[in-house]
Amino acid sequence: MTMQVAVRKRMVSADRHFDLDIAFESDNRRIAVFGPSGSGKSLTLRAIAGLLTPDSGRIVLGDRTLFDSEAGIDIRPQDRRVAYVFQDYALFPHLTVAQNVAFGLSRGWRKPRRNAIPPEARRWIDAFGLSEITGNYPGEISGGQKQRVALARALVVRPDIVLLDEPLSALDPGLRVKMRTELRALQSSLDVPMLVISHDPEDVEVLGDHVLEIRDGRIHGGGIGRQHPPVYAPMATARAAV
Repeated sequence: MTMQVAVRKRMVSADRHFDLDIAFESDNRRIAVFGPSGSGKSLTLRAIAGLLTPDSGRIVLGDRTLFDSEAGIDIRPQDRRVAYVFQDYALFPHLTVAQNVAFGLSRGWRKPRRNAIPPEARRWIDAFGLSEITGNYPGEISGGQKQRVALARALVVRPDIVLLDEPLSALDPGLRVKMRTELRALQSSLDVPMLVISHDPEDVEVLGDHVLEIRDGRIHGGGIGRQHPPVYAPMATARAAV
């Protein structure tokens, strides 16, 4: 499935302005967006997810146009079939693991029943090895388990793509290495494209087959159609910028 993104957005605050001007195309199932903090990575993800409305441009996922400023198309976030996994996983602390996974299947803000696990949720609970902790709360499980719960909750709604916003940045170095390997294994086993953003060169090297470098709100190094780029040159640049 091909993703085409070409968007512009000017962000203005009291003391500064930032211009996002992103254009890239990829049909790879593992895309990594790399760059220093403040370069526009999260803004790009938010635009794809529908959480940020560009000033102009176009976003196409497969045969579906999610946004087109000229055609007046702006699909609502809940209708885009795009799953967004936040940096801190954003699990509901008052819901069990099973309820968190099943939450996306509930209409509105209705809380899933504690003891009823829908078949769609059970599929991903079993796939991610969460069966033993379905009754636990987020505060009672490990960082790796939280990541799997967040991914299961994202996948239960059958998205066309999963967006991961700095999924490993809050982890200590030892756990980060372990979770990087586990996330790569999950990527390989799932039939769902994933786009991950990070400022860490090692995350990118492990998690991205198509790497896009963002600096100052723009793609550098040939984002359009760039497949399997030479990773080490942009890594050296980014290490100096972080």
